[in-house]
Amino acid sequence: MNPFEWLAAVILLLKAFAFIDAATRREDAYRAADKKTKGFWLIVLGLALALDLIFGVNPIGSFLTLAGLVAAIVYLVDVRPAIRALTGGRGGPADRLGRALRSLGRKGGGRW
Repeated sequence: MNPFEWLAAVILLLKAFAFIDAATRREDAYRAADKKTKGFWLIVLGLALALDLIFGVNPIGSFLTLAGLVAAIVYLVDVRPAIRALTGGRGGPADRLGRALRSLGRKGGGRW
């Protein structure tokens, strides 16, 4: 793969991660953090991801790719940390997996 294909893959994965993370967060946490609503972020990030999946990722010449990348970065560096600070990092899929593994360890007598 050439460097532009790697860059396109990274951009697509970043947008997918931001969308999935936004979808797994609680609605009330967005309001409590004084950020836009969960619906707003799902629409913006979902459109950014969908347009890249439909038309392809063009990190150099596509305004839509770059605008979607900016939206994903804003979500990841501003909105996500504010929501995690309010919820104590709870609410995401990784946290649920960790709790499940810890509870299995306690029930089985083992340690995680």
